[in-house]
Amino acid sequence: MTDRMTTSTEATDLPEGKPQIHCKPAHPLKTALLGYSLAMMESLDKANQSFVAVVPPEFSEYMLLHQIPHVLWQFDKVNDQSQSLYNTLAEAGVEVAVPLYEETVEWAGSINAQIRSDVRLFNRYFLFRDKAMMKRKAQMHGIRIGVFEEADNINDVYKFFQRVNGALLKLEGEDMEPIHVKPTSAAGSMGHVMIRSKDDIEKKLGDDDFPCLMESHLAGQEFSCEVFIHKGKIQFLNITEYIRLGHTNFIPASPALENDRPLIHAAVEQLIEAFGIEYGMIHPEFFITPDKKISFGEVAARIPGGHIFDLIQKAYGFDPYLGFALCANPNTPEEELNKFFPTDAKDRQGYAGCVMVYPKQKIVNNVNVPDALLEHPYYDHHNLFIPASLKVADRVAFGDHYGTVFFYGDDPDKMRDLLVYYDQEVDFYVSESFAEPVIS
Repeated sequence: MTDRMTTSTEATDLPEGKPQIHCKPAHPLKTALLGYSLAMMESLDKANQSFVAVVPPEFSEYMLLHQIPHVLWQFDKVNDQSQSLYNTLAEAGVEVAVPLYEETVEWAGSINAQIRSDVRLFNRYFLFRDKAMMKRKAQMHGIRIGVFEEADNINDVYKFFQRVNGALLKLEGEDMEPIHVKPTSAAGSMGHVMIRSKDDIEKKLGDDDFPCLMESHLAGQEFSCEVFIHKGKIQFLNITEYIRLGHTNFIPASPALENDRPLIHAAVEQLIEAFGIEYGMIHPEFFITPDKKISFGEVAARIPGGHIFDLIQKAYGFDPYLGFALCANPNTPEEELNKFFPTDAKDRQGYAGCVMVYPKQKIVNNVNVPDALLEHPYYDHHNLFIPASLKVADRVAFGDHYGTVFFYGDDPDKMRDLLVYYDQEVDFYVSESFAEPVIS
């Protein structure tokens, strides 16, 4: 069973009528987890935090087997029964709904708006789902962003590409400035296409890509923040350094980027104020240039990808899954939060990084883990696997890697060198005449 929420095309329809809580205990269920996350459920269970998981029907067998309180729900369907989900959760004593995945964010907004009797709260959550609205809101509050427009067809992309490069005074024969095309509501890099030329527009885009968001390329070093917020106040701010987006990152950031923490902290506070964020955890991505100008990319309000929570736990020693749930609940006492989070970002235990592995060959049948890696003092563990299909699947987004190699050590420069080497120089997946067991 994978630790993620999926929407199966083969999922059975839910029974008619009011949704029921299965495996319901006698005591109230304080937190509703929207989506399936084994790590999140284990964290709350370990901390004796009562919860009910709202999951798609295909997880029913697992939830019943382990007697986990749950509600079966199809997040991709909105109908006249949708209000009944809130009613069921409210009757069980739920105080907060926590969105674990992109598809559940607006559902959390709807439920929390009713729990807290705040009709505007749903619109605030919806900002995280509509990237055009997100950027418009940021721009209205003076946050530095790229140029962006919405597109309904390929002609709109041609016009935007020409206007951006015209504004940059590009001449015939010069390399054009790229633009980015992405869905307005997909998670992370899903559906993200970089357009470097007019030819790319026809080659890379089809009718299914519209409507979409177009934006200019942002210069500078890209990084993310994981910001735990309660009553509008930052409880803890992590900075994740991206080496190669979607492939390698480590926590905390190297000293060169950490030195910019005051600027980054101020940019995050500006974002919190602009979006009216009071509770929970946000995952904004920024770009910083050598002359210290920070541009806002986008922000999410669910568990970040790239194994970032796992790296935070390794580097700082606290459980970010539990921290997310605690910050999302307005009723969490301030004293509990003060004890939970590190008092200073410098209170790290070490540097934690990972390489998300994608096969470099089209056909693979074995995993090659070098002895030099297994013997390196910074090597932690890996979850590489021999794929069931020999043919490597076409890459859809950064979340479809074939396993991950984790590292932990005390020198950020060594960490960076290791991540770059094992990402770019080592092919973990090979094609052989026979397969051998994976060494872990």
